[in-house]
Amino acid sequence: MTNGELTLGAVLVRLEEREREIAEQAEETREQITRLTAVLDELGRAAEEVRITRKTLLELPDPDPPAPSASAPKLPDGAAYQEIMAVFAQADGPLRARGVCEAMDLDPAPNNINNVRLKLKRLTGRNILAEPEPGLFALPRPWPSGKQP
Repeated sequence: MTNGELTLGAVLVRLEEREREIAEQAEETREQITRLTAVLDELGRAAEEVRITRKTLLELPDPDPPAPSASAPKLPDGAAYQEIMAVFAQADGPLRARGVCEAMDLDPAPNNINNVRLKLKRLTGRNILAEPEPGLFALPRPWPSGKQP
């Protein structure tokens, strides 16, 4: 036999080593599958909790509206307030002060944004606009049928 030739015993030893390597890789893969399955199960539970919470919140009745005022809120004097209300009349949803500036073709410079934000806060204080979350402004939500004050 030459160096390039292997004996039957050497071939069997190499096959046994390879078989052990494959068995180790298979065991590591099984452990990874077990860990990933646990993660997947936890994500499924979390998603179900979110779905249940969302469904529960959607089923809650609307809170009673505030007592009606003697008259509708009065828009402050100034063309800017009328422009702001025109922007909200055309908006598809809530806007931030920067978005209002852009819709009014104002340069979204910090000074302009702050001035518009102050006006939006004033409109919110008069119940002309709503602030569903800090810095986000919208027209007040319409009352559900039969619940208008």
